[in-house]
Amino acid sequence: MTQSLAELEQLCNVLYNSHNQNERAHAEGVLRPFSTNAEYIPQCKAILDAAASPYAQLFATSSLTKLLTDHPNTPSGLRSDTRKYCVGFLASKSDALESFVLIAQIQLLSRVIKTGWLDDPDAHETILDEVMDFLKQPGEGHYLVGLKIFNQLVMEMNQQTPGTSLISQRKVAVSFRHDALLRLFRVALQGLQSLMEGGGGALADTQNPGQNTTSLKPKLREQCVKLTLNCLSYDFVGTSLDESTEDIGTIQVPSSWRELIEEPATTNLLLDVYKHNAPPTSSCALECLVRLASVRRSLFASEVERNEYLRRLINGTSDILSKNQGLGEHDNYHEFCRLLSRLKTNYQLSELVAVDGYQKWIQGVAEFTLTSLQSWQWASSSVYYLLTLWSRLISSVPYLKGEAPSMLDQYVPKITETFITSRLDSVTAVARGEADEDPLDDEERLQDQLESLPHLCRFKYDATVSFLVTKLDPAIAEFTRYANAPAGSNTEGLEILEGRLTWLVYIVGAVVRGRLSCSSADNVNESLDGDLAYRVFQLIQVMDHGFHCTRYGADSRQRLDLATLNFFGNFRKVYVGEQAMHSSKVYTQLSERMGLHDHLMVMNVTVTKITSNLKSFAQCHKVVEASLTLLQDLAVGFMSGKLLLRLDAVNLMLQNHTAEHFPFLNAYSNTKNRTIFYATLGRLLFMEDNPTQFHEFMKPIGALCDKLQSTYDSDVNAFRGDDAKHALIGLFRDLRGVTSAANSRRTYLLLFDWVYPSRIGLVRNAMTVFANDPQVTSPLTKFVNEFVLNKTQRLTFEPSSVNGILLFREVSKLCVTFGQRALQNPLPPPGSGDQHDLGAASAGGSTLRYANRYKGIWLVAQGLTRALSGNYVNFGVFDLYGDCALKDGLGVVISLLLQIPLDDVLSYRKVAKAYFAFLEVLCHSHLKTFASCDDVVFCQIVKSLEAGLRSLDVSISSQCAAAIDVLAATVFKARMGNDSNDGLGGLNVSQPGRGQTGGQSSGTGQTLLLARINAHRNLFPDVLRTLFEIVLFEDCANQWSLSRPMLSLILVNEAAFGALKSQITLSAPPGKRHEMALAFEKLMHEVGRELTSRNRDRFTQNLTVFRHEAKA
Repeated sequence: MTQSLAELEQLCNVLYNSHNQNERAHAEGVLRPFSTNAEYIPQCKAILDAAASPYAQLFATSSLTKLLTDHPNTPSGLRSDTRKYCVGFLASKSDALESFVLIAQIQLLSRVIKTGWLDDPDAHETILDEVMDFLKQPGEGHYLVGLKIFNQLVMEMNQQTPGTSLISQRKVAVSFRHDALLRLFRVALQGLQSLMEGGGGALADTQNPGQNTTSLKPKLREQCVKLTLNCLSYDFVGTSLDESTEDIGTIQVPSSWRELIEEPATTNLLLDVYKHNAPPTSSCALECLVRLASVRRSLFASEVERNEYLRRLINGTSDILSKNQGLGEHDNYHEFCRLLSRLKTNYQLSELVAVDGYQKWIQGVAEFTLTSLQSWQWASSSVYYLLTLWSRLISSVPYLKGEAPSMLDQYVPKITETFITSRLDSVTAVARGEADEDPLDDEERLQDQLESLPHLCRFKYDATVSFLVTKLDPAIAEFTRYANAPAGSNTEGLEILEGRLTWLVYIVGAVVRGRLSCSSADNVNESLDGDLAYRVFQLIQVMDHGFHCTRYGADSRQRLDLATLNFFGNFRKVYVGEQAMHSSKVYTQLSERMGLHDHLMVMNVTVTKITSNLKSFAQCHKVVEASLTLLQDLAVGFMSGKLLLRLDAVNLMLQNHTAEHFPFLNAYSNTKNRTIFYATLGRLLFMEDNPTQFHEFMKPIGALCDKLQSTYDSDVNAFRGDDAKHALIGLFRDLRGVTSAANSRRTYLLLFDWVYPSRIGLVRNAMTVFANDPQVTSPLTKFVNEFVLNKTQRLTFEPSSVNGILLFREVSKLCVTFGQRALQNPLPPPGSGDQHDLGAASAGGSTLRYANRYKGIWLVAQGLTRALSGNYVNFGVFDLYGDCALKDGLGVVISLLLQIPLDDVLSYRKVAKAYFAFLEVLCHSHLKTFASCDDVVFCQIVKSLEAGLRSLDVSISSQCAAAIDVLAATVFKARMGNDSNDGLGGLNVSQPGRGQTGGQSSGTGQTLLLARINAHRNLFPDVLRTLFEIVLFEDCANQWSLSRPMLSLILVNEAAFGALKSQITLSAPPGKRHEMALAFEKLMHEVGRELTSRNRDRFTQNLTVFRHEAKA
């Protein structure tokens, strides 16, 4: 440590407080060794002992945490010393530390305990006793620190440490659960009990006589409740619950916890904590009760104990409801709603009904729900749980046995009506500015509420329909009158009306969809569905007439159209297409009132409305996207697609599909929707074998191609202009949509003949002119990538056809054109300070690098990969006839991909997928090209394959494993001196459909590759070491794929394997080294020096046993 303590404190102050980026960078550079070099651990402790600056203390603490995290092989003695040092430091200095330093110190201690937890299982009691001493020290301050340590420790043990595998995490978590968690749970409850009794018991012993004991009481209670919650939130069985949602499953509490859970004092204590404290302590206590209400059924000794447990929860919540205790606090309110919902999730309705006090409870819950629905502004995020509760109660009614009344008949209709009324009232409140937010703006919350609504509405369906009709009829009548309003009329009343109708249409759609999930499916209910659907269809007939045609730009009108599209989608799922009930009473109602006799006529209304939306809402991408999504859903089904073709509106759309008829195609915000539009039209177009119709459909697109080509031929500058540019962007998106719909050989050949050769020149010209403009190259390459993709074997040409070769040549030309332009303007290193650096030291810059360069590179690589692996090109002809298309294409894509730093490749999922897919094809099918690369490129590719093995994406890891297997097997074959494929039965070096580089004999490829590997002898041993590290120490979801290259590499590097085996064995604890040596012997048991399928399979089986024994 060359700097003085004062200098270090100054640097730390600059690091955390300076606003000057250069000063911070300098300080970070000087201080970096402290957090990267494990030899600096003593210096960090010295800083903590001597420094007065809190920022120096924070830096030293953070550095120690990072060092112990990044160096998991730190000697156990050093970890133990560091743990004891942290305990002593906190015991002596916690009172004087800044809060952020205290938090960092506690995190460090927790991390140290976790990393060393498995070093000595016999020391677990000692470790806990060290922290437990804090609870026995005089003064509440130490007690508080002890509780904070336990809280952080439980959270640390419950989450995966960066850089460790899930298996390692579960080992630690299970050990901690077994040895320590119950003890901490008891500590939390005992401390809480002591605090609630006024500080008697254990806590009283920690206080000095005459000390003011009131100042820290609230914080102590909060920490005790948090510790209780953290213990109950522990991942007991490794389910890795999704933290992005508040929904929890059954809590798998260990059987050893039964006594504490069943003990009435536990539940009563948490209820008392809630009643006598304010948030966050009270809301945290409720969350503990939510967890307790979710414990597994099998935990209880018998149904008697479980029912008694339920009774306490019912009576406790009922008491809170009757006194309205604490429910004025929003945090309490939200958790209380979750608690009510969990009671039904974990218990059957029959069990709830049988509890003494159920009637009082259900009455209280009903009144609470009614109040919550009326207070929609305040309770908007919590109502979901109440609706879910009532929905689940209702869905259980058919299974309710016994004579005890559920009381649902009495409350559900009123709750349903109150929900509908409150939503309608919200529209007026929003319009008057009385509400901060509009419930219709939160689409996710809206759908959550509508999801629970069908069960409520269909419980007493006739009454619900009657109520809805009383709201719908006057609203539709008033909306119809507005159609005759003169231009310029006041729209304030209409906006409110549109909002109310939006809610009603959403509700009707949800109720109709409930026909699929609710048990009430008789003719009477279908007739009631028709009664509601008739009114929505009646509304739809008016929406695009008169004064309403001037309202397309209004938000309230756009929401109404989104609601109608939602209704169409829900109605279709139940009564249209494959699932349609042609004799349904719904159509009886619609036929008598509107003349809609069957689902074909309903489809016609739907498509007419979709067409109207696409023409009228050009500037509202939400309505356009929802309309196209609905049309796509209709076209996807075989039967519904055939029905669409019988509609005049659809045939008219196929004949008139340009921007002249659908203005949304010209709106930039709808650019991405063009692909969906043309993919849907293409699907409908290709359902029938009608080449004439196809050519008629493509005429406008062909005319645009001819116009753009003419512009290019006459004036390149005009071709570079915005008009031509936007036309090209739209054209390529449209063509991509049509191409994606051509799923058969017949349809693809129609499209191929249309594109090649007359219009492929325009694609080349566009790439030449706009190679540096991602706005053009992205849709262009996406179209080409779709065009060359041989899905469902659609690219099957005649045996005498050269179309496959010609198509590949065009792909190669596009790659070379893009690549040459990109290579002329290489990317500067990130953070180099270059003014043109697209990734200059910021997240925004990183995004720019991706958008402006990486995206184009991965798209080009994807296109060439698809062409190489499409099985429609014999690549031997290129070298045979001196054609450089293959060589140039491979060379430029390799150069482009290696422009991207490996860290960035692994950071961007799409880049990584394209990168490693290309390398796999390169190694499998074009080995000569790969082996001919210069040394730097060759080593870089092999190193990237090694890095890809560690990818969390199993497909990428498997691709890398397959590529490495080819390389190792080829070298093994070359060293064996066998020019045939004998002995490689388990490996197809040249996979069917991939082809071989022209003129490349396997011997030539082997010779070049063997020379490379002999020149770089550490490459394969490094990869083999990485594979063993993955298999032994990481989660390995694709063990079969990884086992293939492992055997090849072992056979190629037997000496290196022997050294690696010794190294791994010696790194094991002394008591396990003999078992590890035996495991290695079993690994190669009956495995010969050959790569036949049988030998590979035997090795794979042995590897499974080896992995299990090595991890035991």
